[in-house]
Amino acid sequence: MTKTTSKPWLVDFVLLAAIWGSSFMFMRVAAHEMGALPAAGLRVCIAALFLFPLLLFKGLGSALRQHWKLTFAVGVLNSAIPFVCFTYALLSITTGLSAILNATVPLFGALIAWAWLKDRPSGSRMVGLAVGFIGVSMLAWDKASFQPDASGTTTGWAVLAVLFACLCYGTAASVAKRFMGGLPSLVSATGSQIGASIALLPLTWLYWPTQTPSLRTWACVIVLGVVCTGLAYILYFRLIERAGPARALAVTFAIPAFAVFYGVLLLGESITPWMVVCALVIIAGTSLSTGLVSLRLRASVAN
Repeated sequence: MTKTTSKPWLVDFVLLAAIWGSSFMFMRVAAHEMGALPAAGLRVCIAALFLFPLLLFKGLGSALRQHWKLTFAVGVLNSAIPFVCFTYALLSITTGLSAILNATVPLFGALIAWAWLKDRPSGSRMVGLAVGFIGVSMLAWDKASFQPDASGTTTGWAVLAVLFACLCYGTAASVAKRFMGGLPSLVSATGSQIGASIALLPLTWLYWPTQTPSLRTWACVIVLGVVCTGLAYILYFRLIERAGPARALAVTFAIPAFAVFYGVLLLGESITPWMVVCALVIIAGTSLSTGLVSLRLRASVAN
């Protein structure tokens, strides 16, 4: 009986990690030919076009009209700004590094919830926060440089951009918890992508590349919008429904493994032992700071 009920969420979990892990690769390819702003702008526009008919089909158009201001604003914070940060960063750092840094989202989320929502973490969670940020510092110290290398690339601003994106994700999570409770997930997802599209469309037009993007780049952007954003949102909210928020949050830890695999296999990137060590430290800290480790320990004792 246990195996039957656990199988659906486990499939969603692995599929979502694989999809979001691939998004770094697609963003990198699209950004290098289109530029950071057009790549991010097209991603949210395509996602909005994919989600909006589903919203209407489900009869949730009136809910979106009622909550459009809130969902649009969350879209700027949760999609527009972070996607631009990631596409900018991927012009100079690898997909594996950006995905490892992305695993800090729950750390920022816990800090914002503590500062704003007064959700004070326990002793073990505070230790986790410290351990997680030590891992980030270790990785940033090794990879972030504000001095151009032989190719003229500066990685420091890229690392800071990814961390700022993670801060935005963490803040958006607290906003959603405070103001969007009870709102259907499809309304939140669709409204946020429409809001992000409105914010990025002028910049997408302004910074549109002079040369026509290749079919390969267009394919990457379409996959980003439909699969890595639209479909991924549906899977993510379904995972929360089937497995609970703790297991859904744990998908963040599996994403770097897929991102590194895609980067090494398809983009010829490399992963260093130091990156692996830092990733393990970040994941350990995040597991503690979000309570996932203690939850698992309680579960094992109860069984």
